Amino acid sequence: MRTYVGVGSNLGDRWANLASAATFLRRSPRVAVLRGSRVYDTAPVGPPQPRYLNAVLELETELPPRALHGVLRMGENAAGRRRTGQRWGPRTLDLDLLLYGDEVIIDRKLRVPHPELTVRRFVLAPLAELCPDLSVPGIARTVADLLARAPPEDVVAVGLYPL
Repeated sequence: MRTYVGVGSNLGDRWANLASAATFLRRSPRVAVLRGSRVYDTAPVGPPQPRYLNAVLELETELPPRALHGVLRMGENAAGRRRTGQRWGPRTLDLDLLLYGDEVIIDRKLRVPHPELTVRRFVLAPLAELCPDLSVPGIARTVADLLARAPPEDVVAVGLYPL
């Protein structure tokens, strides 16, 4: 199944955290990292905190969505992420399942497409590099169209994904 994962970091060595995410996912059984977007330096959403590096990875996986979500959580934990309960707080690594094929999933622990996908330029800009013409399931708009309609944000491309 073709999937897209948002990757973000604003604590510690942000570039190394992004690289560790790709390494962790490449080593995960039944997951292949196909490619990454450019990396973007972005202003944080939420409480005052350092700036983020954000990107998107395109994966191919045989894992069902909830199992892949569990792998993403393990990757965050391996990078030293500590969940403090503060919404939109700082983190060493954030791995968000943005899209899982053409599936729409809504339950207590997982929502796909990611609920903030349609309004977050820091997600849409890198996603549009990988799949601009993809129609987002349940939204009936392409990634490029959503990016064109997204609110302005401080999002600047700063380099290639450290694959």
